[in-house]
Amino acid sequence: MGPKTRILDATMLVFRRHGFRRSSIEQVAEAAGLTRQALYHHFESKEALFRAVIERVHESAIAAEAAAVAEAETAGGNLGDILAAGMTARMSTMIASLDGSPHLEELYSEHLVHARDLYQTYAARYAERMVATIARAVRKLQLTLPQDLSPVEFARLVEMSMYAAKSQYPAMQPSHAFLKDMAIMVRTLCAGAISKSLPKSPQPPAKKAATAKKPTRRTTGGQS
Repeated sequence: MGPKTRILDATMLVFRRHGFRRSSIEQVAEAAGLTRQALYHHFESKEALFRAVIERVHESAIAAEAAAVAEAETAGGNLGDILAAGMTARMSTMIASLDGSPHLEELYSEHLVHARDLYQTYAARYAERMVATIARAVRKLQLTLPQDLSPVEFARLVEMSMYAAKSQYPAMQPSHAFLKDMAIMVRTLCAGAISKSLPKSPQPPAKKAATAKKPTRRTTGGQS
């Protein structure tokens, strides 16, 4: 394990225990087994440490989401299964990074103060990946999005369903209930909005008009 990895592990541990405001460079250095001067060689401030761990959490979440989406696609899941799997893996990774911390709300609010640009960057990356997943599933599964929605517009609705679930669980706790409700909302949205594209059935060939045969007149004996 390199010194930078050790520092980031220690930083996450300190922030989980003490929150952002009550954490210090000295605490991180001690947890990492380094001197303060050695830590400053890698990171110039507490804010820089905070941004680094946020970035690492997002990168881990993206990797988890990609793996879950690929697995669901390989298993032949429908669009709801694929999107729910990806979003659940993403959010589970984020929640696990701060699991057990009594400072969840503080860390989240400070993350918007000190790393809003990172938040916006990764929000755009998550959206791009979801749009690509939806477009791929629509093409592969021959689906039709409702009301002429584009994959971009549909992805926005799916993301909104996640925020709707978060409104019921502001700190995403209890995590199992939040993740379950979020997955249900995603699957319900997909089930109600997606229809299967049916190939146009060929027109049956026109039936030829039957030619009516005139009844033959039968004669018996010499009668005319």
